[in-house]
Order: sequence, then structure tokens, then C-alpha cells
Amino acid sequence: MFNNPYINTYNPQASIDRINSQIAELERIKSQIPNTPAINQTFQLAPNMGNMKMVKSIDDVQKEFVMSDTAFFSEDLSVMWIKNNKGEIKAYSLAEIIQKDEKDLIIENLESQIKDLKKGKEDEQPNSNNANESA
Repeated sequence: MFNNPYINTYNPQASIDRINSQIAELERIKSQIPNTPAINQTFQLAPNMGNMKMVKSIDDVQKEFVMSDTAFFSEDLSVMWIKNNKGEIKAYSLAEIIQKDEKDLIIENLESQIKDLKKGKEDEQPNSNNANESA
């Protein structure tokens, strides 16, 4: 089998020609592919508690896709919604807390005392009317 005269012997030039034709074919295919810019993407998968958005209504909150707990505030800051990654929404009512100084506290105390005195006076008046009616 190895001494068969009809089998061609190894031809290095034919191998080189075949490799060169394959390289030329690859170069032709490469030139046909349009040059596309490289796409770089950055994904931040760590939870970020700084997610806050302004919305007009709860409909906007329901439409938003969130990856972590996200706070949504109404435009007038009266309502806050918190949406988690499961799509669950919790709503909270917000009210401004006004810091009171010493004078404001004294005024509030006096107003509550006046209110209590008026209430006590009103309680006494119906009793005196009832006493007159029964006599």
C-alpha cells in the first residue's frame, strides 16, 4: 500500500496554494462585512437606594419597570409610592412637618386652653337651660 506508484506524493506547493486561496477567501468575506462600531454596555446590578422619580399619577408608577425598590413622588409631593422589583406598590401620604420654635409652642398651648375654656362654658349652658325647663 505504501509503495503504490499511483498515489501522489506530498506536494508542499499544492498545500501552500490551497492555504493561500483560503486566506484570500477569508479576506474577501471580511471585506463584505460592514464596519460596525464596538458596543460597550455597563450594567449596574448592585442595589441602589437612591432611586427616586417624579410622576403625575399611580398609572405612571405602574408603567415603570424597576430593578430595585424605587420611590415615586407626586408632583405636589403629597403622595409617595414605593415599587419593588416584583411590581408591588405601597402608597404613603406625605405632609410637611413645620419646625416650631418656643413662641409657636406657647401660642399652641394658649389656644388649646382657650378652646378647653370655651368647651367648658358651652357644657355649662345646656345644663342651666335644662334646669329652667324642669322647674
